[in-house]
Amino acid sequence: MLGKANLSEWANIRSSRSTSGWSAVGGQTRNPHATDRNPCGSSSGSGAAVAAGLAWAAIGTETDGSITCPASVNGVVGFKPTVGLVSRTHVVPISHSQDTAGPMARSVADAALLLRSIAGSDPADPATAQADSHIVDYSAGLAGASLAGVRIGVMRGQVGGNPAVEALFAAALEDLRRAGAELVEIDYQFPDGLGRDEFTTLLFELREDLAAYLAASPADLPVRTLADVIAFNEANAATEMRWFGQDIFEQAEGTIDRAAYQQARATALRLAGAEGLDRLLAEHSVRFLVAPTTGPAWATDLVNGDNFGGSIGAGRLAAIAGTPHLTVPMGAVEGLPVGLSIMGAKWQDKAVLRAGAAYERARTTPLAAPGFAPWSGLSSKTGGG
Repeated sequence: MLGKANLSEWANIRSSRSTSGWSAVGGQTRNPHATDRNPCGSSSGSGAAVAAGLAWAAIGTETDGSITCPASVNGVVGFKPTVGLVSRTHVVPISHSQDTAGPMARSVADAALLLRSIAGSDPADPATAQADSHIVDYSAGLAGASLAGVRIGVMRGQVGGNPAVEALFAAALEDLRRAGAELVEIDYQFPDGLGRDEFTTLLFELREDLAAYLAASPADLPVRTLADVIAFNEANAATEMRWFGQDIFEQAEGTIDRAAYQQARATALRLAGAEGLDRLLAEHSVRFLVAPTTGPAWATDLVNGDNFGGSIGAGRLAAIAGTPHLTVPMGAVEGLPVGLSIMGAKWQDKAVLRAGAAYERARTTPLAAPGFAPWSGLSSKTGGG
């Protein structure tokens, strides 16, 4: 253990105007490729530390995008495994339906090594009951992994309209094609209500799961419920809420009842899983889905909060459905990294990692090195607070 990494305050679920990478404990995490740019979140410090070479790998946690987004914008590999493959015990929860830990590293091989060390069943986490039956040697065969004859679904609708990202994605697709993959175009747009039902699910589970976590902690904590956390923030507003408030916490503490939550979770899971990722894989007879992970890093702005303009959320399907999602660097826009997302079916973690390793070997686009900035506006040492 080399150290603990900074995390976006409450994993970006405290406020709708939060800034990724900032916490009252650790301050503002910076993107090592351009220090006035954001590292995304919520696993901001993990992504930045690996990109800066402070450690060969790190652990991230994700509910929706919190491993894959910081991995993408920091130019490293990030893997969100099948929910239930890695224990969440002692991880501060948002959602027992979607939370998972996962590896972040400089290569798919390193991520696979770390995954083998952290995967497994845990009696304290019922979601991991099937983990041991699915564990394999995730590193074995990566060096010779092939995409020859593999059908891959291409989600162009998730490119986001950024011409530079479109060009990188096109180059990545050509690399996949040269590696032998058969690319299948897929026209997909997120259905109405998916985001709303996911958000309802997260609000309810945050309130319930966080209270259970805090109540069970042997530590001498000043807070034991979400209501206590809200009151603590109000009492320490100068430190905790100088930059943004806690409107999402207040929503979560509101009036969502169990029946509404259960309906929302069932609907979101159906739309993302059976009628989403699973249907796309089956209908198009493809093994994986690919899309850009997100856009390039935006300028950190504590006053106005995150600006995800041009960013993409194709990984939402894998996040809600609990299926594996790997992001691998595919190039850079003006020195700012962008990742390629590879998603697969539940428990197909090794297959997704093999696809990522094969893409790494086939990739022809040069990657950005940390600290490179083609013009001075990207190399400021003073941005971000």
